[in-house]
Amino acid sequence: MTSPAARVPRHIAIIMDGNGRWAQQRHRPRIIGHRAGARAVKSCVEFCLDNGVQALTLFAFSSENWNRPSDEVGGLMKLFLGALEREVDELHRLGARLRFIGERARFAPEILARMQAAESLTAGNARLQLSIAASYGGRQDIAQAARALAEEVAAGRLRADQIDESAISARVALADLPPPDLFIRTGGELRISNFLLWQLAYTELWFTDTLWPDVDAATLRRALDDYAGRERRFGLTSAQVAGHATGGTT
Repeated sequence: MTSPAARVPRHIAIIMDGNGRWAQQRHRPRIIGHRAGARAVKSCVEFCLDNGVQALTLFAFSSENWNRPSDEVGGLMKLFLGALEREVDELHRLGARLRFIGERARFAPEILARMQAAESLTAGNARLQLSIAASYGGRQDIAQAARALAEEVAAGRLRADQIDESAISARVALADLPPPDLFIRTGGELRISNFLLWQLAYTELWFTDTLWPDVDAATLRRALDDYAGRERRFGLTSAQVAGHATGGTT
């Protein structure tokens, strides 16, 4: 029988969708929804810490989101900077390591400096690996890994026939973490929207109509309870999975 600890996902990845619609339902500007969503992030981090989740990756801002209206992008950048100023010390106190994945070149120097300072401050923490995907795209991530491999082949450090799945896995974002066990998307959309395309190959998917600012511990508990009831086979048969779980052979 699977132990309770084994039923807790080591790594959760979340698309935090629904901030804008949450605000529109209240006849407020979209940026108000993003502020409410930032409060939900704090609740989610606390939930993961309380439940023994080792890694949490949040999709905060995609590479495509730069194409949104300039006032919304500007508001998001101000919100991002404010969160970096307010929340990092508390994350450090709680033992969370903070990192950012994605293309950083488009961020303003002030934001870049804050991101780097946050990563440096929390680098030694191990209670929760908190990764923020900002200016991130899954295809972009895989393309970057392909470029890195091509450069190594061109430099003679790697042969083309040495490029396999493990070589790519070592060069995409979050290579030092286990792949996500559980993917959550809020807001009712049923797609993964270019998020961690390589890393989600065998991840369990869970969708909810709940808008991100309304997500609380009860919502996340439903996701974990659903995950706990699933059989993860990774291409094996149920009999093989049962044999591995009991230490038997198949």
